[in-house]
Amino acid sequence: MPIKVQGELPAREKLETENVFTMDENRAMHQDIRPIEVGILNLMPLKEDTELQILRELSNTPLQVDVTFVTVSSHASKNTSSSHLNKFYHTFEEIKNQKFDGFIITGAPVEQMEYEEVDYWQEFREICAWTKTNVTSTMHLCWGAQAALYYHYGIPKERLSQKMFGIFEHKVRNRRIPLVRGFDDYFLAPHSRHTEVPKAEIEKVPELTVLAESEEAGVFLIMDTTGKKVFVMGHPEYDRVTLHTEYMRDKEKGLDIQVPKNYYVGDDCTIRPNLQWRAHANTLYTNWLNYYVYQATPYEYTSVPKKLGV
Repeated sequence: MPIKVQGELPAREKLETENVFTMDENRAMHQDIRPIEVGILNLMPLKEDTELQILRELSNTPLQVDVTFVTVSSHASKNTSSSHLNKFYHTFEEIKNQKFDGFIITGAPVEQMEYEEVDYWQEFREICAWTKTNVTSTMHLCWGAQAALYYHYGIPKERLSQKMFGIFEHKVRNRRIPLVRGFDDYFLAPHSRHTEVPKAEIEKVPELTVLAESEEAGVFLIMDTTGKKVFVMGHPEYDRVTLHTEYMRDKEKGLDIQVPKNYYVGDDCTIRPNLQWRAHANTLYTNWLNYYVYQATPYEYTSVPKKLGV
């Protein structure tokens, strides 16, 4: 089934070249089904790349997914044009009276700052509070996961001595939980972060369960007992060359950046890296949409408008 996005969204053309079925607003109006409403708070600097990556993951389901992109108003983006944001994004103020079946909060390149030093921290806190009442299930990614664990449970992050950067092997725990249904015992996933949330701190919170972890990269996947909050410490949505782009960017800046682990063949950055994590990333998003968004959401919301401007 398709993802519904705005007809002129640049990512739509790229998705269609990959045979991902998308539809615009006009066609969606003629679909006699209950679409799943998913909001995406995109905090990444290269927003168009992140749009494409997450839309790919949301496409692997028989459900029709209607996507609303959200941005914070307390931070000015330096890497995405204001025309793109004005055309395809809504501020939290504009959507806060809506209810969403699912909501995704992305990572952000601010992990080396204290949470309270981030210029949109107060707005982030307001959004996290809002998800408790207006969202069926929220998926938090990388910094978004660390920050949400801090907001909801007071769990601190710790700075790493070296950036966790590359593709790492993870082992599934608690296999009976539907979020990891269909996973192999071991799977690969990308990480790109300077901080981590210690497993010992997570295990102090009774309502949190670790579903997957890595001996080298630490905890990867956490869920609360209700399924309303999912925390992903890595970047399963990354495409084949995202880590390469980050690596070359940091090298050009003269930063002390190591070659991403287990990524290039022979650690040779001139060789196109293998794509080794896409199947499990697809499964993760599909399971989340099916078991914790679609099946947990009533057919209709009756207390608030479902569409902006209605």
